[in-house]
Amino acid sequence: MKLFSTFEHNTYLEMAITLLEEQGIKKEDIFAMPLDKRTENRKVFDSIKRSDGTSLIDIGMALATAFSVIGASIGFDLAWGPIYWGLIGAAAGFMIGFMIRILTEVVLKPRRRSLKGKSSEVILIIACEENQGEMVESILWEHYALGVAKSRE
Repeated sequence: MKLFSTFEHNTYLEMAITLLEEQGIKKEDIFAMPLDKRTENRKVFDSIKRSDGTSLIDIGMALATAFSVIGASIGFDLAWGPIYWGLIGAAAGFMIGFMIRILTEVVLKPRRRSLKGKSSEVILIIACEENQGEMVESILWEHYALGVAKSRE
C-alpha cells in the first residue's frame, strides 16, 4: 500500500517522518520530494486551445442584455429611437460587465489566493503494509497534512 500526502515545509513534516520511522516504517519506504513553485503568473485571457474555466464575458453578456432591454424601452421616448438606444445600452452593459470581471480576476482573486496562505510545498510518499495504513494515515493527519490519498497496489 502507498500513501501520498502533501505538507507545508515546516517542522510538522519532520516530526511526522520521525514518528513514522519510530513506528516501524523503514527510511527507504519514505520518500519526500519538494514541489517547484509556479514562476509565471496565470494568464487572464483564455485561448482556443486552453481554458482555465473562467469566462471574462459572462457578466458582460448578462449586463448587455439587461441594458439593451432598458435602453430600447426608454428609447421609445428619446430622439434616436429604441434601436440606437438598445445598441448603446448593450455596448455600455457589456463594457461595465467586462470591467467588473477584469477587476475581479486581476485584482481581487490574486489577493484572495495569497491570503489563503496554505500551499502544498512537499509531497510525501510512504510505502507500507496493508495493516499499517490506518496508523500511517492518522499520523499524517495529526501532523497537519494538507491532503492524504491511499493506493492499494
